[in-house]
Amino acid sequence: MSTEYSGSGDPQRSMELLWGLQERPKRGPKPRLTVEQLVQAAIGVADAEGLAALSMRRVADQLGVAPMSLYTYVPSKAELIDVMLDTVYGEQARPENVAGDWRARLEQIARENWALYHRHPWMLQIATTRPVMGPNLIAKYDYELSAVSGIGLTEVEMDSVVSLVNGHVEGAARRAVEAAQAEQHTGMTDAQWWEAHAPLLEKVLDASRYPTAARVGAAAGAAYGAAHDPAHDFEFGLQRVLDGLAVFIQARSAQLDRR
Repeated sequence: MSTEYSGSGDPQRSMELLWGLQERPKRGPKPRLTVEQLVQAAIGVADAEGLAALSMRRVADQLGVAPMSLYTYVPSKAELIDVMLDTVYGEQARPENVAGDWRARLEQIARENWALYHRHPWMLQIATTRPVMGPNLIAKYDYELSAVSGIGLTEVEMDSVVSLVNGHVEGAARRAVEAAQAEQHTGMTDAQWWEAHAPLLEKVLDASRYPTAARVGAAAGAAYGAAHDPAHDFEFGLQRVLDGLAVFIQARSAQLDRR
């Protein structure tokens, strides 16, 4: 699976595209396309065919224009990917009022991000250690931080909490997407794979040598009908992350009460 890197294009051009600051020509014919149309076409290609299929030529084919004409709007694929990412970040639902406390708010955020990765699996093929500094990412970050604002955490701790939750979601979504793609590429569901391999495993596995693996593996296989269940991993992991944060936040609150 190939990996692209956000923020790898020209910083000036990326920021202009992200924030709509590029100058429009005052003379000449009216542009046939808009940056938004180009980006939506690129997202459509990536959604349907994966990030590896994305190219300026493929997007041009989708729009019915000459490939070179796209460079009037975006300088390269790198800047295009930045705008694609920021565009889909804007899909996140950000309700002002979520019933419950910080835990309910973080859970709502986690589920929104889980759904976003499933709508656009190509996001998982982009390394975002250098984040896209666009308006939708900034709004997303601000909203997610607000979930833990005013509960006694420092600014750095707030950032770390959001990163922790989002990191779990990304990892769980990656495994879920890989499982779905495995089925597409092999033509075999996880259940079918397990049905084919489980009887053979029972014949070769020495339960006396690996007693814990044999016992737990059999129970998990029976429960999931597969080697693992990505949706269960997401749910179980999310609750345990929130449990751990509850202990941390309670300790922070106790420290403040003693002051």
